[in-house]
Amino acid sequence: MKHLISVQDLSRNDTLHILDTARELDRVTNGGSKLLPTLRGRTVVNLFYEDSTRTRLSFERAAKRLSADVVTFSAKGSSVSKGESLKDTALTLKAMGADMIVVRHPSPGAAHRLAHAGWLESSVINAGDGKHEHPTQALADALTIRAHLRPDAVDFDGLTIGIVGDVLHSRVARSNIFLLSSLGAKVVVVSPPTLLPVKIENWPCTVSYSLDATLPELDAIMMLRVQQERMNGTFFPSELEYSRAFGLNRARAASLPDHAIVLHPGPMNRGVEITAEVADGIRSVITDQVANGLKVRMAAMYLLIGGEVNVA
Repeated sequence: MKHLISVQDLSRNDTLHILDTARELDRVTNGGSKLLPTLRGRTVVNLFYEDSTRTRLSFERAAKRLSADVVTFSAKGSSVSKGESLKDTALTLKAMGADMIVVRHPSPGAAHRLAHAGWLESSVINAGDGKHEHPTQALADALTIRAHLRPDAVDFDGLTIGIVGDVLHSRVARSNIFLLSSLGAKVVVVSPPTLLPVKIENWPCTVSYSLDATLPELDAIMMLRVQQERMNGTFFPSELEYSRAFGLNRARAASLPDHAIVLHPGPMNRGVEITAEVADGIRSVITDQVANGLKVRMAAMYLLIGGEVNVA
């Protein structure tokens, strides 16, 4: 049984295979205008214990484009709100004959436990587990960077990519740091010290505390949302002070190289980590990230339960 739980489970070739498959599926479906019969007769369950818009809708759409039957399960209003355990929910889904479970959960490691505890026979895709990982978002970001900066290259050797902001609480940041570095990119994390994970010096990235000093060397910059809902203390003086030091505005964007692109995994706090004029500007590839999220999720589903299986 195969799952997609962490980008750290993927080899470089695995990652490239998923990206290539995403591009090929997009070509075969003429940019999404056609349905493929690949998962006809299969059931995909979206098991979301946290609120989500882009990720949930993207997984739903991806499964439907592959002709799967889709069941969306929200913890709110379900037996989970009455105290049902993850194990009992998993056993229920097993009895219903789910072929794949896409899970988002507030607890780090929940997706791994669901996949490996022996409760299920289904494939499991991690759609975000606490502060741990969000592998399909990182794959979508890599596909976006590849399309804009390396369309004819195999890897990201020679690219410098900045990830700016609340790295401490960001599962997207963690997944991107490990995935992009595995493809050969130099990853620079820019953040106040209070929003950096402990022992980040052991991660495959370098750290800067100055956004202005870092901008001229970047080929791509990814702005992260300040995740106030995951904070239980004061990590910076105020949103205004944070924005002044680490927000991307028009003046700062002008310091980027001419070819550089701007990414954001969403949802955005416009006016905090990024201004509207930059988010909607010519450098922005944020809407491409959303479109590419659909493509890589189709690819992951296809490879796990529809076609050949080359992911761990």
